[in-house]
Amino acid sequence: MSTPSKDRYAVIGNPIGHSKSPQIHTQFAEQTDQDLTYEALLAPLNGFDAQVREFAIDGGKGLNVTVPFKLDAYQFSDALSPRAERAAAVNTLIKRDDGSFLGDNTDGAGLARDLEHNHAVVLAGTKILILGAGGAVQGVLGPILDAKPDSVVVANRTVEKAVALANQFSNDGNIQGCGLNELGTQTFDLIINGTAASLNGQVPAIPDTLLNKNTCCYDMMYSSEPTAFVRWAIEHHAGKALDGLGMLVEQAAESFYLWRGVRPETSMVIKSLRP
Repeated sequence: MSTPSKDRYAVIGNPIGHSKSPQIHTQFAEQTDQDLTYEALLAPLNGFDAQVREFAIDGGKGLNVTVPFKLDAYQFSDALSPRAERAAAVNTLIKRDDGSFLGDNTDGAGLARDLEHNHAVVLAGTKILILGAGGAVQGVLGPILDAKPDSVVVANRTVEKAVALANQFSNDGNIQGCGLNELGTQTFDLIINGTAASLNGQVPAIPDTLLNKNTCCYDMMYSSEPTAFVRWAIEHHAGKALDGLGMLVEQAAESFYLWRGVRPETSMVIKSLRP
């Protein structure tokens, strides 16, 4: 009598060799006693759909989706969760019993949980500045606004993109868009860097008057060394200077919950990944 094969999951991207997702989900599976495998899949830039279908035929049950395929996954999905619709991007694919795929987005939930649960950062009633107006920011705006901050400002080098993104979410809360050079002298309780500038050792061109000793600065990027934005926040005496490693683990935990119906504990996993 043959042994039933384990349920298969994976993260798909290009490049993918750097991904921590297999390590994270393997720990989740061990911790929750779930019998599954999790691997990294490198898809050709023009071959996302074919790779996903092949994975499904080979017994794949679900996928995490990373750069540059979140829009491809959005278009590939047979149905979308409300979170994915708001984000206009998919980072989690769930294969349903009929073979169709449900697309979801756990990025914003992961960010909000990391801030509120892991770092005791209160979002309700606060003034939040988000730097950048690309897909990463669009993916998290919904859950941030759901936390009922007093106001959210989206600032971007290209003003039009910031204004358009803010208008897209205008029914969800007090949000406005502006250019990086239009921030003036206001201060914020939370500044989130949603640009990839940190990975190139750069910080968006913003004045240091935007923060005070109580401001939390959060970089959605992470690396083994403090990112450029985290270093900038420390140098300017921010109350907290945090990177996005916790967000990575928390969005993964939300995906794992969607697939398996059990929510893993994240704090020890985050600790194990921190150099």
